[in-house]
Amino acid sequence: MRIQVLASGSKGNCTYLESNKTKILIDVGINYSRIKKSLNKINIDPSELDGVIISHTHSDHIGGLSSLIKKVNIPVFIKEELYEEIKKIIPVEQIVIINNDKVIINSIEINIINASHDVPAFGFIISDDKAKIMYLTDTGYINRKYYKLLENLDAYIIESNHDEKMLMEGPYPYILKQRVISDKGHLSNKYTGQFLEKTIGDKTKYIILAHLSENNNTEELALSQVNDAIKDYYKNKIIIAKQHEETEMVVI
Repeated sequence: MRIQVLASGSKGNCTYLESNKTKILIDVGINYSRIKKSLNKINIDPSELDGVIISHTHSDHIGGLSSLIKKVNIPVFIKEELYEEIKKIIPVEQIVIINNDKVIINSIEINIINASHDVPAFGFIISDDKAKIMYLTDTGYINRKYYKLLENLDAYIIESNHDEKMLMEGPYPYILKQRVISDKGHLSNKYTGQFLEKTIGDKTKYIILAHLSENNNTEELALSQVNDAIKDYYKNKIIIAKQHEETEMVVI
């Protein structure tokens, strides 16, 4: 399995994942021209994509979906809760509803978990015959009923949105601060570190911290606070996903 986060943050999110001959995007919050440019760097043409899966309908996750679908005829996989919003921006014949919280796209199996956000939102456990990873952003907390499913995965792409002190002392209006830290908001560095401490294992090769706030976090804070929680359990590199550049290619 190969994974590269093309963009991550409040201005747009998109991740490329490849397994055998299966190629998908997770979320499309950046426009087609940027997707094409990023994929061309790794010798992939957008026409090779087998599909897109969408976590939720905030613009930083679907803002580029219409421009992509106009250029590439591929299915868009969504949970039914997202249908009414997605059908407003792409033809309904492109939409595939995921039933029973699982979808198989060629060599990739994707199991769906519920996120907790201010719109219906979902995370993904993605596996092939060699590896299993988690993709989860835009959630105020992670339900403990999923912890067993999320133990000892090969890689975690997980939100590390804010530093709690920076957020509460920063310029956001009080109501927005309360939204961010609520159970319907975003994961803090501290929460993410505590979650990973409970779930990572000896198989875990990569941790990618995603969706960092430009106003309420820094790369240094995210790295230090997460690392403080897991340093006794994890000796590999933690990668920061950025807004305006791709991560390195992760190969599992």
